Amino acid sequence: MKLYSHIILSYNKSGDSMKKVTIFALHLGYGGIERCISMLANALCDEYQVEIISTYELGEHPAFFLNKQIQVQYLLKETSPNRQEFLRALKSFHFIQAWKEGMRAIHILKWKKEKMIGAMQECNSDIMIATRDIHNKWLGKYGKKSAYKIGWEHNHPHGNQRYMKKVIESVKNLDAFVLVSPELKKLYESKVTCPCIYIPNAIEDFQNELSKQTEKKIISIGRLSKEKGYSDLIDVFDMVHKLFPDWHLDIIGDGIERDSLVHKINHYQLQKDITLHGYQGKEYINNLLEHSSIYVMSSFTESFGIVLLEAFSFGLPCVAFDSAEGANLLISNNWDGYLIKNRDKEQMAKRICELIQNQNRRIVMGDNGMKKATTYQMSEVKKQWLALLEKETI
Repeated sequence: MKLYSHIILSYNKSGDSMKKVTIFALHLGYGGIERCISMLANALCDEYQVEIISTYELGEHPAFFLNKQIQVQYLLKETSPNRQEFLRALKSFHFIQAWKEGMRAIHILKWKKEKMIGAMQECNSDIMIATRDIHNKWLGKYGKKSAYKIGWEHNHPHGNQRYMKKVIESVKNLDAFVLVSPELKKLYESKVTCPCIYIPNAIEDFQNELSKQTEKKIISIGRLSKEKGYSDLIDVFDMVHKLFPDWHLDIIGDGIERDSLVHKINHYQLQKDITLHGYQGKEYINNLLEHSSIYVMSSFTESFGIVLLEAFSFGLPCVAFDSAEGANLLISNNWDGYLIKNRDKEQMAKRICELIQNQNRRIVMGDNGMKKATTYQMSEVKKQWLALLEKETI
């Protein structure tokens, strides 16, 4: 007598059995890519069985909300990346500790590769989505042949030919390649063999109150790392503060640059005027956005800049350096914000001061940005994903 395993079939609202989608992630902690993964997984729950396979488990819970229907599998529960520990040991000249961390890093990379390749080989999903270039490569080589395999690229190479070459090589065995900006699509579509599809990142459908533009607060959200340019932002705010000492700067996020930023804040004696909030949840961030009046992005590079859309959704005008590609995509200069050329800190300070002095301009620009953000709501972007997953856009 044959023994059969218990099979549970899932059905969508129309009563049809659901296809299964698996998204491969590095982790589900704080980060722009991780936020996009969570939003996409939530959006697809009504039409598909959704699973996320994550290399690392960085916390007790994912940083961003996930629908209870989503299955989450962690491959390395007791292990996490040790890059910061390695760099900290090097920086403090603890070379024995650095050697130990280096050896540990080698073992982690080995486990990471073995576990993820194994998971891809065992995965029986109809659709598989890779979210990193190395995942693209492994998925193309080891993923089930009958599955529809998709790569999803968020990062702009910003002139880094080595990185660009890695990405091009990684997608050669995939069925489709999703790019989050028209510029990225144009950059890659003539260089890769699979179809390139532009689907922008999304924000959640509006449920928030617009800023009343009465609070004397400037806000910025992002990882405290060099590419986010927060050292420059503190320089800019020091100029603004000299003219408008009653305005405050809130920075939400954490990272390896925190100590150096604290040192600069202390140097300018702005301890009471700049708050580093660290990583915070959605409700906390939304509350700060609602009670802010200007959003500033100081990034050197930013492929999409989803935080700009979130700021727009609260009716905030946005000011950014045009070195961030995502800012150029989303901000219409003099319409819903300002783009600052050549990372000119004095010019950025000047534009912020103009907005501080003119509440009506803030309101008009914020309203323009809010209208733009509606087209990036997940209910709209989801339609593009569904078209791709059902192969209507290929």
